[in-house]
Amino acid sequence: MKYKIGQIVPSSNVTMETEIPAIFRARETILPERFTFHSSRMRMKKVTKEELEAMDAMSLKCAQELSDAQVDVMGYACLVAIMSMGKGYHCVSELNLHQETVANNFPTPIVTSAGALINGLKILGAKKVAVITPYMKPLTQLVVDYIEDQGFEVVDFIALEIADNLEVANQNPMNLLEIYKRLDLTGVDVLVASACVQMASLEAIDLIQSQIGIPVTSAAVCTTYEMMKKLGIATKSTIGGALLNGNY
Repeated sequence: MKYKIGQIVPSSNVTMETEIPAIFRARETILPERFTFHSSRMRMKKVTKEELEAMDAMSLKCAQELSDAQVDVMGYACLVAIMSMGKGYHCVSELNLHQETVANNFPTPIVTSAGALINGLKILGAKKVAVITPYMKPLTQLVVDYIEDQGFEVVDFIALEIADNLEVANQNPMNLLEIYKRLDLTGVDVLVASACVQMASLEAIDLIQSQIGIPVTSAAVCTTYEMMKKLGIATKSTIGGALLNGNY
C-alpha cells in the first residue's frame, strides 16, 4: 500500500521535508507500507507573531492545493504559528483545514504539529515536561503557556532566541546533546528536544534518551506519529525515540 503524505510548510522551513520522510523511510525498512511526500508553502521568514499570523491565514489555500493532489493525510508544519494564535487553537485550525478538503470533495485527515505534540505528550503519559525551543523568549513563553493550558507542567525550558527561521534550520542537531544538560530534569517525565519543527533534532533524540533514561520526543516525531495514526497504520519506526518504538 502506498500513501501520499501532504505537508503545509512555512516557505523558509527546510526541516519538516527532511525529518518526516526520514522517519517514514526508516519505517519502510521494517514494515510493508510505502510513502510519497508532497508540500505546499506559505510565506514566512522571521519568526515573529505578526509574520506567523499572516502566514497562518495562507494555510487554507495550501490545504486546497494539497487536496487537489488527493493526499491521504495532511500535516500543518508550524507549531508556534498555531500556539501563538491562542490557547487550544490547534482544534480550530484542524477543523478549518479539514473543511477546506471537504469543500474540495476529498475529505482528508488533518494533523497540526501543535496538536500532535500535545497528543504525543498525553500518549507518553507525561505530567511534567522540559522543553527546548529556538524561539525568542516571548514566543517561547506562549508555547510554554499553551502546553501548560493543556494540562502539563513545564518544569524547565530553554529558549535559544533565534529569530531568523533559516538560521534555526542551520543549527546542528547534535548540539542538543550539550544544550539539554542546562535543563533541570528533576521529576520530568518527557523531554521535548525540539518544540519547533524547523529546529532539527531527529539525530539526537535516541542518543539523549539513552543518556537520561526518560522518553525524548519532538514536534516532528509527534507529527509523524499522528500521521501514522490517522492513516490507520502501525505507529512504529526504527528512529524517533520512545513514541515510535511500537508500544504506543
